[in-house]
Amino acid sequence: MSRNAKFQVLLLALSGWLLAAGAAEVFPLHATNAVARVVEVDGTGLQSAYLADDARVAAAFNRGLLALTRAANISDAWRSLVQTNDTVGIKVFSPPGQLSGTRPAVIAAIARGLLAAGLPPGKIIIWDRHADDLRAAGFFKLARQLGVRVAGATESGYDTNAFYLPESPIVGALVWGDLEFGLKGDGIGKKSFVSKLVSRQLTKIISVAPLLNENDAGLCGQFFSLALGSVDNTRRFESDPDRLAMALPEIYALPSVGDRVVLHVTDALLGQYQGGPAGYLQYSAVLDQIWLSHDPVALDTLALKQLAQERKTFDIPPPRLNGQLYTNAVLLQLGQNEPARIQVEKVK
Repeated sequence: MSRNAKFQVLLLALSGWLLAAGAAEVFPLHATNAVARVVEVDGTGLQSAYLADDARVAAAFNRGLLALTRAANISDAWRSLVQTNDTVGIKVFSPPGQLSGTRPAVIAAIARGLLAAGLPPGKIIIWDRHADDLRAAGFFKLARQLGVRVAGATESGYDTNAFYLPESPIVGALVWGDLEFGLKGDGIGKKSFVSKLVSRQLTKIISVAPLLNENDAGLCGQFFSLALGSVDNTRRFESDPDRLAMALPEIYALPSVGDRVVLHVTDALLGQYQGGPAGYLQYSAVLDQIWLSHDPVALDTLALKQLAQERKTFDIPPPRLNGQLYTNAVLLQLGQNEPARIQVEKVK
């Protein structure tokens, strides 16, 4: 079925229409008996004064990976997800810095595991949207220490053959770095092009998002981090909750993006319930947890619940919840958002 046909069915579902039998066969909804597995590792002393302990974080992450994959050892666990000829991109969320964004200690655990499983250092790439953010968050330094690569999606350029074009496109305010910046004419600004790093270099993606709030999307989670990090011309979505709710799942659903993801990780060493995407330690709770799943919707759903609990503890008014984002993601069969259908396995 064409992408436009899928979108038309999605619009009907979102408007409250009942799907006809023929349409349901073409675009089946997420199975009602489907269960999403999430492994929640509860560590002890994973950080001191907000500084992560690399060895303890690595041990905690490895326990979680073994539980998720049910493998006998870490090398087998990684080989169940990637092959030694893959080019693996470890997606981080770096703008808040190394204390409130994705923590370098978590990425070090992943990269060392991949190396031990036989992946060549040149086939492991730590990446985010902008190289400057990666550098400021310590990922260039970490890449040098491990011998792996680091890259910015913007600096890698954008692919004219891979793009997101909404059914009702909104013309973006193009900025420097966007593929069509400075161009004029019909159709300019209607597409969001996928980075060449994602569409042409990476064969597998590991998405590692922090437990960090964001008022329009709800949090800087799996969808916010990966979708906005993979394409250009995103300003037209970033400040509008309704546009984000449609764009983020659809960008993630692009074959050149979501089809490459083999593992989702929520870095829950800290939980920041207010002030994101900037980092504010005064609005953060120490959790010392790492969550792993194959289901991005389930992880983000649990993250929203955790941040809501923290706000309640500190008597902080809740922001507007962008639940439609995850409803749309379920309609696109990207995961499960019903708490009763999310199976959490706790690991010490």
